[in-house]
Amino acid sequence: MNKHLSTVIAGAALSLLATIATAEAVSPPAPAQASIPFANHGGILNWQADRTQGLWMQDSRRRWYYATFMGSCPGINFANTLAFNTDPMGTFDRWSRVIVPRQGSCALRSVVASDGPPSKQDTKTAKVTPAAADAADAVVTADQQGSK
Repeated sequence: MNKHLSTVIAGAALSLLATIATAEAVSPPAPAQASIPFANHGGILNWQADRTQGLWMQDSRRRWYYATFMGSCPGINFANTLAFNTDPMGTFDRWSRVIVPRQGSCALRSVVASDGPPSKQDTKTAKVTPAAADAADAVVTADQQGSK
């Protein structure tokens, strides 16, 4: 009886270790948090909203960053100006806030280095994938056959 119990416990422990090792191998490492120095003195040259979920920002050295909001940031997609609430040293990081005039401020979840916003050509091709285009053609073809 005692030998059987120790075999079961050993098997359960091995199973648990295998599950933990698999979970660690599957989850990609989180990207390193970044910061933009001197954001309060012209450190942010350009920005582009990612609808209401994030913001691409370009610093004075032409490097891009992507800031993800904690939740939705209303009005940012249509804002002409933004304010950046930085730390006392003027650094913009994940503890900073983005202020949208007449809408309020938006808390950040993360700020990471980025390749920049997608080009207009990339966004056009992303909206219509080949599979979606084939499905749309199939619907048109079916409708055309029904009208004949």
